[in-house]
Amino acid sequence: MTDETSQAMPEAHTVSAYDEELQFLIRRIAEMGGIAERMVADSVRALVNADAALSQKVISDDLILDDAERQVGEKAVLTIAKRQPMASDLRDIIGSIRIAADLERVGDMAKNIAKRVIAVQGMTQPKKLVRGIEHLSELALTQLKEVLDAYSARSAEHANSIRERDEEIDAIYTSLFRELLTYMMEDPRNITACTHLLFCAKNIERIGDHATNIAETVYYMATGSQFTTERPKDDESAAVVVEATDQSEL
Repeated sequence: MTDETSQAMPEAHTVSAYDEELQFLIRRIAEMGGIAERMVADSVRALVNADAALSQKVISDDLILDDAERQVGEKAVLTIAKRQPMASDLRDIIGSIRIAADLERVGDMAKNIAKRVIAVQGMTQPKKLVRGIEHLSELALTQLKEVLDAYSARSAEHANSIRERDEEIDAIYTSLFRELLTYMMEDPRNITACTHLLFCAKNIERIGDHATNIAETVYYMATGSQFTTERPKDDESAAVVVEATDQSEL
């Protein structure tokens, strides 16, 4: 073995170990994304079908996401301390911490929906509103899937497109919010079930927000720049007013 070869080997080993650390973060984010998507889909399915067993599975799966986020955070901090990465590598590592946190919160939102399944068991739920929540969840899941694809491709253009569509979910949430309030005003017996559905709808709207957060992080990872414009928002639920129904007409 020549002196040149012996000197090159430690450097090659170091680079290889560094690449493995970066790949670990990428793999864990992809795994977290898959788990989060499944949890959201399962929680809404459990709500629609009053499936208590499925809702319990979603609640249990949240622990897996929590553990994965800890792993990403620990590996990221260790990698920064050992390698002192610069430029795009540093953005990737910081981005992985942010995305892991958003995915963990998506899991929390799914768990919250699953808990409502148990609370509304045996209650009559307006089918039209349940279908509306299904539609809202489909949009949020599409956003989540697409933003994870943008992360894999480090596509700033795709991330920007996803961010611009956040207002679609907000608009549907506002419409659902108005309908739920109307149902509660029309018949006080609807209040309990509709309140739980209202919280479910809000959790799904927040999932869309976390997908948008991830889009902004992907854009930063790909370009090194932050968005300079305000995030599009169309959540007008705070301004919704429903006229009280004259109870004498009921």
